[in-house]
Amino acid sequence: MATVIDGKLAAEKVIATVTQASAALEGQKGVRPGLAVVIVGDDAASHTYVAAKSRMAKQCGFNSIQHSLPGDTTQEALEALVAELNADPAIHGILVQLPLPKNLDSEGVTQLVAPEKDVDGLHVVNAGKIATGDFETGLVSCTPAGSMLLVKQALGDDLSGLNAVVIGRSNLFGKPMALLLLAANATVTMAHSRSKDLASICKNADILVAAVGRSEMVKADWVKPGATIIDVGINRIPAPEKGVGKTRLVGDVAFSECEKVAGSITPVPGGVGPMTIAMLMANTVVAASRALGVAVPKF
Repeated sequence: MATVIDGKLAAEKVIATVTQASAALEGQKGVRPGLAVVIVGDDAASHTYVAAKSRMAKQCGFNSIQHSLPGDTTQEALEALVAELNADPAIHGILVQLPLPKNLDSEGVTQLVAPEKDVDGLHVVNAGKIATGDFETGLVSCTPAGSMLLVKQALGDDLSGLNAVVIGRSNLFGKPMALLLLAANATVTMAHSRSKDLASICKNADILVAAVGRSEMVKADWVKPGATIIDVGINRIPAPEKGVGKTRLVGDVAFSECEKVAGSITPVPGGVGPMTIAMLMANTVVAASRALGVAVPKF
């Protein structure tokens, strides 16, 4: 039976380090890390995420600012706000909550955020720095960064000699995750919806990372005995056992059957999810430390 990797516990450790670093910054420089979150429209899930991020930022001792804009906000108005936040020295991290309403150009707004304040790690400059192995000045996208911490917790910092398979090739997760694994000396295969015989590719993985958005797609016979599984999927499926119309969350991995084969595995919920917000806080304190010329904390 696999060891279940506790993402909540790992996230708590990251938050403790962030809170310490935040207090040290205020002590040394009299400045609190500033995080600005911009949300447009009334998407319920987005508002839930943003509320959780704001609560965590306050817990870490940040100067947390939220800009809630109406759904009919124009591209020009949103871009003007981002430009204003870029120019504000009290703001060290900027996060534009996605998805934006359909009338807005998400990519255009994302690329307007100053790379050194891009705590979501989505700017092409930060993507390029990760691709070239520059972890000293770049900011890594939060979900891959958090997933990588869980991998290292299970297997150590050096993954030499291990085969890693990432299912999913998105710019948001799959590509940066593969680059992080590569930087830790793993031999990396990127698989996706067009890959032939996906099951046999996965069967060779010592580290299997699933990020495809298909509920419980990875089955036990895809898993190499003893493998480390990181499940990034969040899918809501019917749960009639809970009552009429009820649902439950599952990942991209069939947890109950894969748990019997794997060496370690992340649950859904409670695995990668808590790490994403924790790494957002980590990126903010890193950005603030760099801006203020203070030693950057290690995570």
